[in-house]
Amino acid sequence: MSPANSIPPPPGVYVPAVVYFDDNEDLDIPALKAHVLRLAKGGITGILIQGSNGEAQHLSHEEKKEAIRVTRQTLDENGFQQVVVVAGTGALSTRETKKLCADAAEAGAGFCLVLTPSVWPGLMTPENILRFHREVADASPIPTMVYNFPVVTAGINLTSDIIGALAQHPNIVGTKLSCGDVGKLHRLTSSVPATKFATFPGVSDVFLQGLVSGSAGLIGALPNIAPKAHMEVYRLYKAGKITEAAKIQALLGHADWELTSLGSIGGIKAAVFKHWGYGNVNVRGPLGSVELTASTTSKLEELIAYEKSL
Repeated sequence: MSPANSIPPPPGVYVPAVVYFDDNEDLDIPALKAHVLRLAKGGITGILIQGSNGEAQHLSHEEKKEAIRVTRQTLDENGFQQVVVVAGTGALSTRETKKLCADAAEAGAGFCLVLTPSVWPGLMTPENILRFHREVADASPIPTMVYNFPVVTAGINLTSDIIGALAQHPNIVGTKLSCGDVGKLHRLTSSVPATKFATFPGVSDVFLQGLVSGSAGLIGALPNIAPKAHMEVYRLYKAGKITEAAKIQALLGHADWELTSLGSIGGIKAAVFKHWGYGNVNVRGPLGSVELTASTTSKLEELIAYEKSL
């Protein structure tokens, strides 16, 4: 049974962390631990395991549980008990999604982030979408969040009406909008109380714009590379220093675009390996590794230099 009247995750910056593989494509646990620890030391609020950047669709159920368990354990053993762990639990059936939510709770996650099934996009009517998320939330032992990412759900793009209706469920406590639609975000933040429902943009290029529109912060890929820079934008915004925050936000927007153009997952691993020296560039097929070149990473390099100055 799901918790009654669940509360949303705390506001702040969340990172859909990449996972690491060795040359045999097995989980590289030392590299994952090193990455989790650097993110935590960078001040982030929470870590999302099995987000799209975590190659969720490429992991077995047991690998997913192990990645969550290692993340929670690494945080706890290093004095970062306050850092939240969110687990991506989307699957192509309601039954499997429920199982992944139960697994996530058992492995130590505090929240689940749930993608809408998309193998039959034409059959995913508003009624089926609403029923799916409600049934998953009913069954989940930890609070769930709605993950809207049209790029990975065959173009299914949830409206603010659908997400707003789901927000009324006692165990659905937030959303990640990787559509980057600030208008949609603002409609949600202005109609659902933040104490009940946390609305996060899913891309760094609208981080500050989302905050101005009432968002809870960010759940984005780019903090894998620059957690401190994102926390600085958040700090400046909270201090009312919008002009200063906007200058850093411009850099985040350019760097986020470069990272997306490179191929986010491989690009993150390549940049982290190059500049922080842990992990590797291995991804699971059919994805390919990324080679960084000066002509394609000028803004990323500028952001990394700024990150290291903080």
